[in-house]
Amino acid sequence: MAEQATKSIIVGAGVGEVFEAWSNFENFPSFMKNIKSVEKRADGSTHWTMDGPLGKRVEWDAETTMFEPNKRIAWHSRDGSAIKTSGQVTFAEMGTGQTQVNLTIQWVVPARKGGEALAGLLTHPEKRVEEDLYNFKTYVEGRKATV
Repeated sequence: MAEQATKSIIVGAGVGEVFEAWSNFENFPSFMKNIKSVEKRADGSTHWTMDGPLGKRVEWDAETTMFEPNKRIAWHSRDGSAIKTSGQVTFAEMGTGQTQVNLTIQWVVPARKGGEALAGLLTHPEKRVEEDLYNFKTYVEGRKATV
């Protein structure tokens, strides 16, 4: 079952600062509710760990497919991942120290034993993406306030 969500938010910081915060994937546990860790690998991929159903962890590897500084980042999960995901985030300078962040993400939960439970993680994708973007905004604007 595929789920997709597209959401946007305005962050009160310049595009460079916003891009830097997002492009450091190890920051994601600071603003994405179910992400527990993101580790960069020597080959440039990332290893993701997420809280799963019934207290189990879900893990997958992803690779960045497009990286345009201050403009866009795109990715997809690697073959054999428990969750297949792909998407992109774009950044648009709005002037006056504001940046619009546009996120499109798609998940496909494999149809195999446990897939139904994993699908529960992905209910209401629009709401989940909206919450994560709001948390990202708060994270970036909070960092700016403490600098």
